[in-house]
Amino acid sequence: MEIQITTKKSGGVERLLAVTVPADEVKAVENTTARRYASSVRLPGFRPGKAPPDLVRKRYKDAIRQEVIERVVQEAYKQVLDTENLKVAAQPHIHDLKFNDGEPMTFELHLEVRPEIDLSKIEGFTVTRTAPAVNDTAVDEQIEQLRDQRASWAPVLERPLPGDMVTVLLATAEEGGEIPEGREYTIVLGGGQAIPGIEELVMEMAPSETKEQGVRWPDDFPDETQRGKTKPVRVVLQEVKRKSLPALDDAFAREVGDFDSLETLRTTVRKDLEEHAVREADAGVRAQLIEQIAAANTFEVPPSWVNQMIQAYLEVYQVPEDERDRFLAEFQPVAERQVRRDLIIDTIAEREHLAASEADVDDRVAEVAQKRGAEPGQVYASLQKAGRLKEIERSITEDKVFGWLLERNTVEQAN
Repeated sequence: MEIQITTKKSGGVERLLAVTVPADEVKAVENTTARRYASSVRLPGFRPGKAPPDLVRKRYKDAIRQEVIERVVQEAYKQVLDTENLKVAAQPHIHDLKFNDGEPMTFELHLEVRPEIDLSKIEGFTVTRTAPAVNDTAVDEQIEQLRDQRASWAPVLERPLPGDMVTVLLATAEEGGEIPEGREYTIVLGGGQAIPGIEELVMEMAPSETKEQGVRWPDDFPDETQRGKTKPVRVVLQEVKRKSLPALDDAFAREVGDFDSLETLRTTVRKDLEEHAVREADAGVRAQLIEQIAAANTFEVPPSWVNQMIQAYLEVYQVPEDERDRFLAEFQPVAERQVRRDLIIDTIAEREHLAASEADVDDRVAEVAQKRGAEPGQVYASLQKAGRLKEIERSITEDKVFGWLLERNTVEQAN
């Protein structure tokens, strides 16, 4: 197919191309399509495939026209990619398509292409590794979290204190309005679940008591229209529960897991925290390296890839519809950095032949199986069913790329 391609816009990863398909090329596709219809359709008074072509064209004009458009555009698109040597990043868009009998078909092709990434400078950088340090305070805090998870809640007949769990019937109205029926809420006081004015009101009450009074909404309330307003509030304090932490002894350690004593638990917690600190330090080194490489090797990223990542996070975090605009604005630069990071890693992996192999994946699965005390084949099948093999492959590739980078850049230990 002989087509004419005119570049209307070419900047970064964006291309806008005007495509013209000659009338005779379009006619040839139209004739082929019409003959195929004529050989297969059934019209009253004619045997299958024996209806006059002109009658078939007239009867199936719209269907033939639509199929011709789709076939011509598809063939022209393939030819554009080959002629212009384009590697597309996302599904292209067709604009301003014109198709009249006996005339050329014209349309505009708007697409994003994969960025050309040179990465001319990826060596000679210096990054700082923060020394992981786990002190007794960090261990104590982790132990306290474990105690908190196993705390019991018992009803009390006293006024609630910060940290208590209360069940209330709560109702508010606009200033001067009638207070409606209340809704039941369970609130841990001091946890930021309710505005301070309501928490203060609750802590002035005894169980089974009801109070009505004006409460001022804080100046930093998320809904700007409600900031600083004073509204009538009715609270019925139905129940107060106070937390009771388990004793910190060997029995608690045995309840948490397979630990003989509290000292064994503390030793394990310290080891876990130290391993986590090492992982965090390694992640910090990787992040610094990517930031410096990205700053030294500028390139555009396809907006469609950034949008895909944002949409994925919207689904993962189940962002409410009324908060999506704010989320999009805040997460846009984060998503762009992530896409840029992935492109840098992919480019180095391809250029230096560092991509994970099947053998690498098999070895990693065998490691996982050994830790689980399971057969590698069973673990592989389980990971494959859960769709996690790609995740493992990606992790191995990243480890290889960063290992390669660390050999060529300097890591200084922080004091």
